[in-house]
Parts: sequence; structure tokens; C-alpha cells
Amino acid sequence: MAHAQTSLNRNILRLAVPNIISNLTVPLLGMADFALMGHLKTDSVVYVGAVALGTTIFNVLYMSLGFLRMGTSGFTAQSYGAKDDKALGIGLQRSLLVALLLAFSLILLQYPIQWAAFKMLDGSQQVTSLARQYFYIRIYAAPATLALYSFYGWFLGMQNARIPMTIAIVVNSMNIGLNFLFVYAFHMHSNGVALASVLAQYTGLLLAIWFLLKKYKMYARRIALKILLKKEGLVVFFKVNGDIFIRTLLLIFVLTFFTAVSARINNKILAVNTLLFQFFFFFSYFADGFAFAGEALAGKAKGSGNIHLLRKTVNRLFIWGLGIALLTSLIYLVGLKYFMYILTDNTAIIHLAKEYAWWVVLLPLTGIAAFIWDGIYVGVTAAKAMRNTMILSTLFIFLPAFYLLFPLLGNHGLWLALQLFMISRGLSMWLLARKAVYSPSRRIAS
Repeated sequence: MAHAQTSLNRNILRLAVPNIISNLTVPLLGMADFALMGHLKTDSVVYVGAVALGTTIFNVLYMSLGFLRMGTSGFTAQSYGAKDDKALGIGLQRSLLVALLLAFSLILLQYPIQWAAFKMLDGSQQVTSLARQYFYIRIYAAPATLALYSFYGWFLGMQNARIPMTIAIVVNSMNIGLNFLFVYAFHMHSNGVALASVLAQYTGLLLAIWFLLKKYKMYARRIALKILLKKEGLVVFFKVNGDIFIRTLLLIFVLTFFTAVSARINNKILAVNTLLFQFFFFFSYFADGFAFAGEALAGKAKGSGNIHLLRKTVNRLFIWGLGIALLTSLIYLVGLKYFMYILTDNTAIIHLAKEYAWWVVLLPLTGIAAFIWDGIYVGVTAAKAMRNTMILSTLFIFLPAFYLLFPLLGNHGLWLALQLFMISRGLSMWLLARKAVYSPSRRIAS
């Protein structure tokens, strides 16, 4: 028994730690972009704004299409657990086919996409003009970016988190290096940042293909298009990924709504909430590491039909998740007032932020269940149930709570609505787990 628990803990950490490292490379790139534009001798504010607007558009686009990674991870983990080599090969190639079709659609529709995006994003004429140039360059990274989503999900489903970690480190390191080259050597400013992203993404794609051919060559065999387009397999693929897509759009809505309301209150509250939210994002990098481990391990157990192992995996993931949440909340309780000085030296903002800081101390505890259950639901491809819990939590918990509490409590009401949203997601997924997670496994159509 002790040996089995040790082995399960080892497997969780083997998958979680590389994913945490991968996640932590992302904000480093964002900070590098900001620092480069922020230290330009002329018009630094304009270039910072241009990169910020352009990055926001791509963050929304790619976050919306994150189902390519999540769906691929769940399908692959279950096929891996079932030892179905044929389904593993078909799953990767079908995901890549869909990723490339979506990417080329984004390129073809780039003009209406940018028109709609800049109608919603309010920037000065100069900032918007530069942001459009950034957009028109970076959009050509779409095939590589979306194909990498498929590869990341597939490698994780194959119980391998080291390859995605290696690719993420190479991509983000190269991106930062090229940023410096294009901005300082070639004086390209925001356009250079966009071009660096494009080249780094295609480098990552080449590296992913190299890993596939080196370690998983048997799954790179040519599969007939008619098999990839088989109706039964496509229906399951799009049904699961469609549900994940709706779930993701609702999550984006809640986060965007939170920011929009913050801005509507006043500029100081927007600055305070943005500052405090950085600490929630930092926690999410660690929580997501264990959620990703849950995708791989829960999917593998489900695919093998071992419900006993699945239950043990879920229990162990929650022990790790709650431990991380408690530790983070304790660290924030003691040190958050000091950590804020790392991100800003504006004493007025920091002083006001201290009034709301305890919400951030609570968020790891109220939110960890949602993170862990998300990973488990993705792994067992219970996308419909996950979608339904997000609809419930957004439309029947978050929005009513906000409209009831905000007039009474102001910004505290906004934070409380967010807390209730996170609690609702975790609780509703726990209540549905018996049917959605632990029911006997069904065969995945291939």
C-alpha cells in the first residue's frame, strides 16, 4: 500500500513539476516584452501600449482555442491507458489537422478579426496603428502555435511532461533573445517583438516534430485522410472540444468582466485589482501543474478501466493541491504586503491594495478544487459536465452574486462574487463526479 502511494506521488510530481516550470516561463516572456518597450528612448509608452493591445488579442484568441491542448490530452491519456496504439496515432494526426485548419482560417479572416478586436479595444490612434502592424505580423505564427497546442496535449497524454517543458523553455528563451536582437540591433520596436514570436513558435514546432520522430516515430506513420475524417471519430472529437470551447469562453467572460468592472469603478481600483490578480495568476501556474498531471493520470486510469486507481489518483491529487493552496495562502498572509513592492513602487496603490489583499489570501483555498477537478474532467473527457458546471457558476452564481453584492459592498462585492464563482465550480464538479468521472469507461471512437 505504501509503495503504491509512493509510486503515485512520484508520478504526480513527475508530471506536475515540468508543467509548473513550463508555466513559469510564460510571465518571463511578458515581462521581457514590457521591459524592452518600456526602456525605449522615444515613445516608450506608445510601444508598450501597442504590444499590450496586440498581446491581448492573441491571448483571447489562443485561450479560446485551448481546447486543442485539453481535448487532445484527455483523448490521448485514455488511449494510452487502454494501450490502443492505433487510436494514439489517429488522435495526434486528427488534432493536428484540425489545428492547421483553424490556424489557416485565422489567417484568412485576419482583417475582420482585427477590425472587431480594435473596435472593442480602446487605444489612441498611434497605439492602435502600431498594434495593427503587430497583429498582421504575429498572426502568421497561428499554424505553429495551434499545432504546438496539439503536440503539448498529446505528449502530456503520453505521460511525458518533460518534452513540453523543454519546448516551452526553448521557445520562450529564443523569443526573448530575438526580442533583444530585433529591438536593439535592428531597431524594429513592437514589430520586432511580433516577428520574434513568429520565429520562436515555428522553432518550437520543428522541435516538437523532432521529438515525435526521435521518441514516438511509430505514431508518425501516414494515416489515410478518410480515417482521420471518419464521421464517428470527428463527432466525438468536436463534441468534447466544443464543450471545452464553451467552458473556456465563459471563463474568459468572467475574467474580462472582472477587469471591466474594475475599470468602471475608477483607475485606482483597476490598478489595485490588476496588481492583486497577478498573485492569483502566480498561484495558478502551480495549481495548473497539478491539474495537468491530473489530465494525464486520470485519463490513463480511465482508459485502462481501473476505477479504483482513478479514485486513488483523484484523492492524491487533492492532497497535493490542498497542500499547495495552504502553503500559498500562508505565504501571502505573511508576505503579500512586501511582495507588492516587487511589482510597483506606487505607495498609494499599495496602501489601497492592502484593504483588498485578504481576498487574494483566500483565493488559493477557494479556487484549488476548481483547478484540480478541471484537470480530472479533461483527462476523463467529461467535457459536457465541465461545461454545465461553468454555465451554472457563471450565469447563476457569479453574475447574480455580483449584481446583488456590488451595490452594497463595491469592490469587495466584486471580489466576493469571484470567490463564490470559484467555490461553485469546485463544488458542482465534486457533486457531478460520481457520474461524470467514475462511471464505467466508454470506448473512444477512433
